[in-house]
Amino acid sequence: MTPHAFRKIALRMQDAVEGAHMGHPDFRARGKIFATLAPDKKHGMVKLTPDQQIQFMLARPEMFEPASGAWGRQGCTMVRLDAADEETLGEAMTLAWQGIVAKKTPTRRAGKKR
Repeated sequence: MTPHAFRKIALRMQDAVEGAHMGHPDFRARGKIFATLAPDKKHGMVKLTPDQQIQFMLARPEMFEPASGAWGRQGCTMVRLDAADEETLGEAMTLAWQGIVAKKTPTRRAGKKR
């Protein structure tokens, strides 16, 4: 898997756009990040739930590992591009994208003052 192939998979998600975050590419839907490419060009990240993260790590430990610190405990999952295949990454990317688009954006109630 190359960074270009990772990018293509991310941008196949409906309404996905590429941006930049802290000096490296990110992929967003509805303004929220669901995946990133690391500056080292050897890793990507998909934003899974902790349960999804565990399932992918158990199935493909050579491909997936938690991001460091609190991000990893919240489900941010690093992808080793040299161990990745399109089908597995596509599944993980789809779940990451679904997790973002399923969240409702909070709205303010008109006329309510604090």
